[in-house]
Amino acid sequence: MSEPEQQTGETPARRPAFGDPDASLIEQMGGIRGLVFSSIPILTFVPVNSFWGLDAAIWAALGVAVAMLAWSLARRQNPQPAISGFIGVAICVFIAWRTGDAKGYFLYGIITQAVYGAVFLISALVRWPLVGVIWSFLDKRGMAWRKNRQARKWYAVATWAWAALFAIRAVLQYALYLNDEVTWLGAARIGMGWPLALVAFLVTVWAVRRAMEHDEPMRPVDGETQQVARDAEAVGAEAATGDGSAGESGASPRPSMADDASLDDGKG
Repeated sequence: MSEPEQQTGETPARRPAFGDPDASLIEQMGGIRGLVFSSIPILTFVPVNSFWGLDAAIWAALGVAVAMLAWSLARRQNPQPAISGFIGVAICVFIAWRTGDAKGYFLYGIITQAVYGAVFLISALVRWPLVGVIWSFLDKRGMAWRKNRQARKWYAVATWAWAALFAIRAVLQYALYLNDEVTWLGAARIGMGWPLALVAFLVTVWAVRRAMEHDEPMRPVDGETQQVARDAEAVGAEAATGDGSAGESGASPRPSMADDASLDDGKG
């Protein structure tokens, strides 16, 4: 615990790992567990399907997903990666079972990549870059960045990077899907997963930090500083109206030449 934390006895709120300069890149990308949980089912499904057929591959992928979920629960770790992985594997093997073709295992991933790419693309086109929206939610910074042209531009850069990533994945994997290349689909799913995501994350972290340079939130002001500011405003207001308030201070304004002339006409 740092010295300020020892003095106050409070632990500051943990910043999200994404965009945090103190967090390692692998932590910002979900950690080693995320990498393992997304890769092992595919590494199991493809070779088992090649040697023992589709049914064995389906049960093997499901078994691996269940084992990873049980392992996470037993170790009392955050089960979110394992739960997400299990749901994804369940959907993939269901499609493969319904279609009766091993390549069906990858259809769900291709569709989701296309949908994600479209969502990121549209958000950038309508000037609501999704990376900025997500980061504002994680960091609790609000949506004031949308009024800042430079901040919005850098969030758009990160959003375009993700849109391109999803588009590349969807197009190339769909081409392999049409050609019944199950083995190459598995290789592409892994090879175009974390390696390309690494590039997108690097672009995103760089762009988000640039955006935050233009979107620094206003610092809170304590009560004493607020009172000083109000006193300064009052003094400024008095100084601004001092020339026009002579009548209130006891000195009467000098009559103008037009007033003197009207008085002379009245006497005459």
